[in-house]
Amino acid sequence: MGTPGIFVSFKSAASDALELWEKGTLLLLLKDAKSQGSHVITKSSDIPTDISDDNKQYIERALIGYENKPKKVLVYIDTAESENVNAGLAWATTQQFDYLCAPPTVTSDECTEIVTWIKAEREKYHAVRAVLPNQEADYEGIINFTGDGIKISAEKTCNTAEYCSRIAGIIAGTPMKMSCTFAPLAEVQDITRLNEDEQKKTIEAGKLILIHDGIKVKLSRGVNSLKTTSDTKGKEFKKIKIIELIDKIQYDLRLTIADTYIGKYENSYDNKLVLVTAVQTYFNELELSGLVKEGSSVVEIDVDAQSAWLKTEGYAVEDMTEQEIKEANTDSYVFIKVSFTPLDAIEDVNIPVTIQ
Repeated sequence: MGTPGIFVSFKSAASDALELWEKGTLLLLLKDAKSQGSHVITKSSDIPTDISDDNKQYIERALIGYENKPKKVLVYIDTAESENVNAGLAWATTQQFDYLCAPPTVTSDECTEIVTWIKAEREKYHAVRAVLPNQEADYEGIINFTGDGIKISAEKTCNTAEYCSRIAGIIAGTPMKMSCTFAPLAEVQDITRLNEDEQKKTIEAGKLILIHDGIKVKLSRGVNSLKTTSDTKGKEFKKIKIIELIDKIQYDLRLTIADTYIGKYENSYDNKLVLVTAVQTYFNELELSGLVKEGSSVVEIDVDAQSAWLKTEGYAVEDMTEQEIKEANTDSYVFIKVSFTPLDAIEDVNIPVTIQ
């Protein structure tokens, strides 16, 4: 079997990453007395006409987007009397989407259910995230949107939960090379304003807020709810943009390897190098696109992991050279490691001005 196809597939996956947020999909959970079940909405005329005005407006706000509009909005409508969001989450498990929003009438208990569900899905490599009101989840897959007094007309002021769909639409409509930081909300006339110190403390606490710059209302820095960093989750994991890229890379690698490599090659050293080169090709494309820092990506056989596996199989790895470890028979297992530096968007500019 020839090898060119695997390289083409990895290059295509990298190219698709650039278009990810032109294809951004939202999933909204709603409760209503009418039109229960699932709906796919790409434009306002697709919204069920018999649902409540509040639910219609919730969907409308999601469709606005930012630089781009979401490709589609998946909606699951449960009964108005439902006391949880279990039915919607069960359906969401079977769907591919980027961001989930709870019903605008969501309770604290329901938000907790969704946080637990998001964590479980991401553990299974279902790379979904949620925009939730006032949820200090301390987790990169949850965006903790907070804020009050969101005045969109003389007659209408939204609370935090009612505005989550708008925030999710903005994020889904942000191209991969941009961040949602300072995205303007033209329809918002005013908000409950915070001073600069309050804004800083709130953002550092992992909260996505709205700010007023004296002229207009806009999003604050594009952060998720992660507050606690570690060796495996550094400060870059707090950024919505970076998590989107990491999720996309993991999704691409898992899917493309499954489709083009698994079961199609004998597990020889040479074929392991084929995969290493193909994955490096993928990252080279991301570097050329400006999503990953040029020259930062390294793909190689994971000698430590392979050595540990060989030891469990009875190999005297202490007597083997590194090359012998790399070339050793590892049955059906392939151990590869990747390192790279994602590129953030420009968000902090320092320009000292001197009067002469």
